[in-house]
Amino acid sequence: MVMACGNSGRNPLLSDFDAPFGVPPFEQIKEKHFLPAFDKGIQQNSREIDAIAKNADAPTFANTLEAMESSGELLTRVSSVFYNLNSAHTNDELQSIAKEVAPKLSKHRDDILLNRDLFLRIKALWERRDQLDLTAEQARLLQETFLDFVQNGANLEDDDKAELRRINEELSLLTLQFGENVLKEDNAFELVIENPDDLAGLPQVAVETAAEEAAKRGYEGKWVFTLHKPSLIPFLQYSEKRDLREKMFTGYIMRGDNNNELDNKALLSRIAALRVRRANLLGYPTHAHFQLERNMANNPDRVYDLLHQLWKPALKRAKAEAAKMQKLIIREGDDFKLQPWDWWYYAEKVKQAEYSLDEEQLRPYFKLENVIDGVFEVANRLFGIEFTERTDLPVYHPEVKTFEVKEADGTHIGILYTDYFPRASKRGGAWMSSYRKQSNVGGNRKTPIIVNCGNFAKPTAEKPSLLSVDEVETLFHEFGHALHGLLSDCTYPSLSGTSVAVDFVELPSQIMENWALHPEVLKLYARHYETGAPMPDELIAKLEKTSHFNQGFATVEYLAASFLDMDWHTVADTTVRDAIAFENESLGRIRLMPEIVARYRSPYFRHIFSGGYSAGYYSYIWAEVLDADAFQAFKEKGLFDRDTAQAFRKNILSAGGTDDPMVLYKKFRGKEPEIRPLLLRRGLNGF
Repeated sequence: MVMACGNSGRNPLLSDFDAPFGVPPFEQIKEKHFLPAFDKGIQQNSREIDAIAKNADAPTFANTLEAMESSGELLTRVSSVFYNLNSAHTNDELQSIAKEVAPKLSKHRDDILLNRDLFLRIKALWERRDQLDLTAEQARLLQETFLDFVQNGANLEDDDKAELRRINEELSLLTLQFGENVLKEDNAFELVIENPDDLAGLPQVAVETAAEEAAKRGYEGKWVFTLHKPSLIPFLQYSEKRDLREKMFTGYIMRGDNNNELDNKALLSRIAALRVRRANLLGYPTHAHFQLERNMANNPDRVYDLLHQLWKPALKRAKAEAAKMQKLIIREGDDFKLQPWDWWYYAEKVKQAEYSLDEEQLRPYFKLENVIDGVFEVANRLFGIEFTERTDLPVYHPEVKTFEVKEADGTHIGILYTDYFPRASKRGGAWMSSYRKQSNVGGNRKTPIIVNCGNFAKPTAEKPSLLSVDEVETLFHEFGHALHGLLSDCTYPSLSGTSVAVDFVELPSQIMENWALHPEVLKLYARHYETGAPMPDELIAKLEKTSHFNQGFATVEYLAASFLDMDWHTVADTTVRDAIAFENESLGRIRLMPEIVARYRSPYFRHIFSGGYSAGYYSYIWAEVLDADAFQAFKEKGLFDRDTAQAFRKNILSAGGTDDPMVLYKKFRGKEPEIRPLLLRRGLNGF
């Protein structure tokens, strides 16, 4: 937590952190420290950039690019702490600071990217790049830096630069407000149950959690269900009360669309229009063209090609799944048509009927601590690395745990924070971030400080945290991102860790999901939380048989959101559109079936309107083509084949953005990826 303590006259953000490994001294940091530290960081970085831009010496890689990479250390440190806290443990004061500092940071970024003298130095290096004696990583840094400046307006005339600044400032505030509104909508909703009969069908752990939530909110003797996934999903899966399922589902899909002070429709429409104008200023027909130019996909047509290639078989499979559930509804004596709030409930019934598998049979074997041990064991067997819990490092919340990561020979690699439970101060979803990126500029090696956040099932008074299958896969997924940050071995921070194309960054995370539920891996960590007994072979076999279950639904709801993202960002004019009419038209074009709602509707689509995935939500499926193909190498040579793992570490995890993503992939795999392994994995072949 951000708490008051230590020397009240000293700002701990203004000097190197003296905690072990240079982790932030959270116990010393107060909200009041951030604004002065941001101001000081901006001033210091501005002086550094000014000195580089006005250097009288001819531009060299060292006095320009490398000097830029070494600049801004204070601002980077302050920003990393602030934005991680604002995501994982925010409050009104932090949110107020975020609004005040957003335009300052936008202006500062523009001051750098639109600095004519600085750009001319970079451009001079770019134009004689073939004559420079650069390493491959240095050549990549020069290319990326030059393109950063060009893509962000360095070649614009002064009037256009001024307009670009105004757009960037407004976007910085609008996207921030969008995310805050969704968080407040998440926290505002509650389904209060007073009658025990309304709990019919719900698992005991869900009831216990709801009782604890009710007590916390002052509803003694009642039960409260929220929109946090550990509360929402079990309710939709198991509640026998169809009207209450509808209330929960409607509360979830109407976030940001309630025509109140938190409504996001006008915000997102303005964001989309501003993005078009910015793209046009920079010479691109749409925001998607602007965003995709340096991604693997390169242009919107290639994204749409992939989405359409998967859409037809996925929709066909989803319709078959819906028909099966409709038959079950009729067989049980009901005559209503399957609705979106019914899907999880009847899908669970079908799973139990066809596979004799109830998800609640699995939870006892997925105690959070055991799953963490499992993912650590997988990393150890693949890469030889070790994780040791540290209880002596400062944390920002009591639920946060810290681990030191080492090579097999004891060499320190980095620090991993884990923060896995939902709370009102934390945004929804799961993510990886860094408090410090790995770098080695001028031989000054800095080891990474990485955090994994999630919103998983909390422990109750009677039971520990027991995860769902989806939560297990999510934990493995985010841990893959963590490995990307931890095992980075680059020189320059701009290229290290997860600083790669958005449609490549999901490869390290998604490939880890392949180990999560593999029978060989389940035997390593899936143990009953009460008896310690391993998951029975019979249960593992049932789980394995369900690997294709409900994949039509999962693929369709995801692809629908991907189409929606691309449609918003391939708009070529600045008309401020009616958000819901636009969304309906977008989803109507692909003929989304009425029984399924897009995974994210526009008013709460944080990935694209307040995160870094605008015109990039497709990247999960793009990277899944890569990870399904990459995992074939392990299936061919052995699940824990050390040579294959080391090749993956060297060419993918350690390489960061030091080369073109496809070049890096082919160095690992020896060829370009094929789509067939993905179709087989999702059970879409033959549809």
